[in-house]
Amino acid sequence: MSKPLGPYSPTYRAGDFVFVSGQVGARDGVVVDGGVTAQTQQVFANIGERIAEVGAELTDVVKTTCFLTDMGDFAEFNEAYIAGFGDHRPARSTVAVAALPAGANVEIELIIHKP
Repeated sequence: MSKPLGPYSPTYRAGDFVFVSGQVGARDGVVVDGGVTAQTQQVFANIGERIAEVGAELTDVVKTTCFLTDMGDFAEFNEAYIAGFGDHRPARSTVAVAALPAGANVEIELIIHKP
């Protein structure tokens, strides 16, 4: 399991909800090559690890907040996001940011409902 990039908990349970800190497309502390699609695929691999830690599944995700460094990548990101979630469509916000940790182009945080 990869370590967080900063002083925070990767997951935090509050009652029936689990909050998953933002995941970037990094493996072993290094952002993967291949642009937004490859990074989003790695984000979903990282999300899978975090979800498994709390005994949840992707279908338990009720809300995501997505961060992109370039809204010009929005359509490409959406394709990779759809592939990551399959038929599940949690509520979502997507915002543009000036920069992300480790030079990533994509970050996704989650809220999971898991009684």
